[in-house]
Amino acid sequence: MRTPPMTITDQAARSPVRRDDATGSTPPARDAAATRPDAPRLTTLDRLEAEAIHVIREVVAEFERPVLLFSGGKDSVLVLHLAAKAFAPGRVPFPVLHVDTGHNFPEVLRFRDETVARLGIALEVARVQDYIDDGRLHDRADGTRNPLQTLPLLDAIAAGRHDAVFGGARRDEDKARAKERIISLRDEFGQWDPRNQRPELWSLYNGRHTPGQHVRAFPISNWTELDVWSYIARERIPLPSLYFAHEREVYARDGMWRPVGPFSPPRGDERVEVRTVRYRTVGDMSCTGAVESTAADLDAIVAEVAASTLTERGATRADDRLSEAAMEDRKKDGYF
Repeated sequence: MRTPPMTITDQAARSPVRRDDATGSTPPARDAAATRPDAPRLTTLDRLEAEAIHVIREVVAEFERPVLLFSGGKDSVLVLHLAAKAFAPGRVPFPVLHVDTGHNFPEVLRFRDETVARLGIALEVARVQDYIDDGRLHDRADGTRNPLQTLPLLDAIAAGRHDAVFGGARRDEDKARAKERIISLRDEFGQWDPRNQRPELWSLYNGRHTPGQHVRAFPISNWTELDVWSYIARERIPLPSLYFAHEREVYARDGMWRPVGPFSPPRGDERVEVRTVRYRTVGDMSCTGAVESTAADLDAIVAEVAASTLTERGATRADDRLSEAAMEDRKKDGYF
């Protein structure tokens, strides 16, 4: 005699799947490995680190002559640290490139040179002053040289035959940077078209390009400023002293504390004061403002950033206030 087939009710009664007594619903399936008491738990920083290292390794594997844009600022320092971890115990397998405007903070230049010497990597420098001296560029009326970096950068990329350029840009910094892909194509003129972006599904990146083109690679695109500082604090990554609270001569302009220096002199009606300040982002002396702060160590900076309601660039970068689309206009021309 044949046994009649089980009904759905019979199957449910014999099923080992536990049901919630109150609702009768089946709880979601759980990975057995994840329920082990000794199973490692990845934090947000662990996942961001793994994604960034994956991007760096993919670019090095796919491209012939990558280079890292290195200003000595915290984001490029972070990318360099991640690259060192990606290829440890070997050396970072690509050089770093700094576009020197001539208006840099001395502390940042010293840190740049100390860092490349410590890691034993090559440093390429493109100097804006060389272009001004021979007439290819001219100083702007507002004094800032940040927009003048584009031509030296593109020339340095061409001279080094770099087909991939790592940058430390993050999507949370600016609306234009939020449009970027992790692997972003630049055309034969080094220009970026925000309407011509390639899809990035899962962790698959399209680096295809023709001769003369190159890509910009942004391993920390998905990080926030708080993520950056939290990771720097966790890893105890060295940074330029400007990032920590210190006494400095400053004057107020456009809602920012501007540094007193040869490239950012105060006007006649601007009063110089000594304040305890630090820098949230590091650019030229002529366009970067400080914020009042007593955060003198990494843990204090993490707490300060967590409570801030202003983005770092919006609070401290005069060059981003030139127009509503200042960053996007520069990026279309080939800027970082």
